[in-house]
Amino acid sequence: MSKGRILVVEDDFDISNMLRIYFSGQGYEVQVAPRGGDALTITRKQLPNLIVLDIMLPDMNGYDVCRELRTTTRTSHIPIIFLTQKDERSDKIQGLELGADDYITKPFDIEELKLRVQNAITAANRQTQIDPKSNLPTGRLIEDHLRSLMHDERKWSYIDLKINHFDSFTDVYGFVAGDEVIRFMALLIGEVIDELGTPDDYAGHPGRDNFIIITHAPDYERLKARLEDRFNDEVRQHYSFIDRERGYILIPDSVYGEQQVDLMTLSLGSVSTRTQQFADIREITELAAEDRRRGLSGEDSGANILTSW
Repeated sequence: MSKGRILVVEDDFDISNMLRIYFSGQGYEVQVAPRGGDALTITRKQLPNLIVLDIMLPDMNGYDVCRELRTTTRTSHIPIIFLTQKDERSDKIQGLELGADDYITKPFDIEELKLRVQNAITAANRQTQIDPKSNLPTGRLIEDHLRSLMHDERKWSYIDLKINHFDSFTDVYGFVAGDEVIRFMALLIGEVIDELGTPDDYAGHPGRDNFIIITHAPDYERLKARLEDRFNDEVRQHYSFIDRERGYILIPDSVYGEQQVDLMTLSLGSVSTRTQQFADIREITELAAEDRRRGLSGEDSGANILTSW
């Protein structure tokens, strides 16, 4: 099991390759970006658990990369360790003022960097309650963000998403395959927010098969439709060819032999300050979940009994 996803932003190939080989050997997934613009693109597509960021880059400096990440709601929680040849006190202060979590200068001790990486990821997960599979905020962090929006004059919408038949899928395909679906869902949310949302949009993961989005996009219904269409189409890649072709899976049933369960789909519900006012955050989450359940109530449950003799 991966210890986390690290993004190394470094234009020196020897250093970036060494870090990629070393941390891959330590059990991390490692991506490398030689330019600041590449780092921002990669981060928007798939959130890393930590970024090792050089200050001197060919297209933009690391301070600008850090500033962009810290002022974008969806990436503001990612730990950043500056890696640079600069060792002046003023340079360190500038980096820390921008929100960097740590600072290490070249030449560096790789064992020291390893410990700093471990500590930063552990601290981030503990303080911000980040789900290790999706790398999205959970629990109290979602609630805190909602509370901050209660005093925000801008219009926003809260979207509740649930993966239907997820438990049945893991019963047949296993928890590792289920984790891949969770990562796919988080990646899909990021791509759709990039396409149709705004830089201030927020994504969270309050439960295993449950996700949320808070968007400032005016046409949030379009965002919902794109998410549903893409998920229902692309999730099929997680099934075997036979299950994809017949459109369902078979799960064991101790009484009736087997149950026929539909492939996973996505159901969504939403509420918006564009159409109503809310007294507290509990009202927001409950109304959105109720809206999602209403949309699902008219559909077939997806489970049928198949008797096997």
